[in-house]
Amino acid sequence: MLKKLLAVSAGLLLALSVYAATTEWTKDRPDRYVVKKGDTLWDISARFLRKPWHWPEIWQDNPQVRNPHLIYPGDELVLNGGRVGHGSGSIGPHARVSQDEDAIPAIPLSALKQWLKHTRIVGEDDYANAPHVVGIEENQLRGAAGQLVYIRGLAAQPGQRLALVRPIGRYYDMPPEDEGRPREVYRQGTGRPFDKPDERDGRPAMLWRHGPIERTLAGNVRFLGYEMIDFGIVEVTRSADVSSALVTYSDFEVRPGDYVLPIDEKPYDDQYAPHAPAQVPENMRVIAFSDALNAVGPRQVVALSRGSEDGIDNGTTLSIYHPGEQVVDRTDYPEASFRKFFNPRDSKVTLPPEFIGHVMVFRTFQRVSYGLVMDAVKPIHVGDFLHDPDKTP
Repeated sequence: MLKKLLAVSAGLLLALSVYAATTEWTKDRPDRYVVKKGDTLWDISARFLRKPWHWPEIWQDNPQVRNPHLIYPGDELVLNGGRVGHGSGSIGPHARVSQDEDAIPAIPLSALKQWLKHTRIVGEDDYANAPHVVGIEENQLRGAAGQLVYIRGLAAQPGQRLALVRPIGRYYDMPPEDEGRPREVYRQGTGRPFDKPDERDGRPAMLWRHGPIERTLAGNVRFLGYEMIDFGIVEVTRSADVSSALVTYSDFEVRPGDYVLPIDEKPYDDQYAPHAPAQVPENMRVIAFSDALNAVGPRQVVALSRGSEDGIDNGTTLSIYHPGEQVVDRTDYPEASFRKFFNPRDSKVTLPPEFIGHVMVFRTFQRVSYGLVMDAVKPIHVGDFLHDPDKTP
């Protein structure tokens, strides 16, 4: 019995020591804070913690409140005994009439509408088997709301509503450093229907810069998925080998080659908290970004080369690092010297990676995830890698 008590005590002491080591409070943390409309969970976490992704460790759930992890405008948060919880000024569990959607989000979702509701990643099999538009009524080249389109491969009943989607790029896994660094960054078109630059729409969603597809001799570049944009709704009017559907809504013209997929009724999850990853997948990279051509910074969206099958979920917070550059040691290996000529590999030195900032995942697919850059001290580029935010590479 004594041994068991000693073992339990030792375990508690170890847990407390780990907790103390990872919890770093801000110097000016408040004892009380009233949540305001427009706050995000990241903002509130940053008021108390130097590392906001440790919020789940200090949050004191109130078992009397339904969904106790949620926080609402008007709630009073109190710091007590190394934990943060609802204070007496919060709305009582019986008086609360707020819906879950009124709870404060982890990040500003209103600024991410394009990537939450209108973009999805589709796997190779789903893409190959997806029904597609083969024609427009009266044999027109383009269609719009109020017109019929003809769809091949569609198994649906009249009256069923479906989403019009268009592929805007492919994602591939970036090769590890030891297989050769990518030589260039370019947008990988999908072949249907964007083969030429002048065939793309000039929408902000088309500004993604897709990562390198450097194929190695080993042939081990992994396909991650097709990025698709949802741009319209059709309603099936006739079901056959070639079905008819009425375009009820469309952001831009419908073309032969566009695809039809089920409407995603709940495309994203808005109830999660920032947290550290259980484990960072190997060779996880920034593979694309939006709203810029060469680099991005805070509050901009990046695409990451790992997803749910790799253990990534919404709220996962990661550090971003720029890979160390390779330079020549010209002191020990002077230019044109015999030593450098006979020892070309030894003359090269890889510098340490450089810390860039933090990113929080807000939408996860099987092999790809989207993240919002929360802070950055330098511009973020395609090829930068992700690491555990509590460790140094």
